Amino acid sequence: MTTRRLRAALLLAAAVPLAAATAAAALRAGHWRLYADRHHVELKPQPRRSCPDCRGAGGWWVDGANPEMEACGCWSDRRELRVRLLPVPAWPDDEPPF
Repeated sequence: MTTRRLRAALLLAAAVPLAAATAAAALRAGHWRLYADRHHVELKPQPRRSCPDCRGAGGWWVDGANPEMEACGCWSDRRELRVRLLPVPAWPDDEPPF
């Protein structure tokens, strides 16, 4: 291996963990949750702990005959981002999915 290739390999080996740490910090600062598998990569918004309305809980319970949780705007108004990678295999028609 030449000196030039060795230097490039060492720089690449140092750059990958740095890029991963930078991406993790950016996701945490932007209040996003990353999920990835072989079928898709997904970014979902998370509630902010510093939100004055929900204080990081993501919403509050609304009283009434049927109590429901109302989502806070600090995360529910933000879009979910999803990138499909591989198609999900379909279930066979003759077998139930369980």
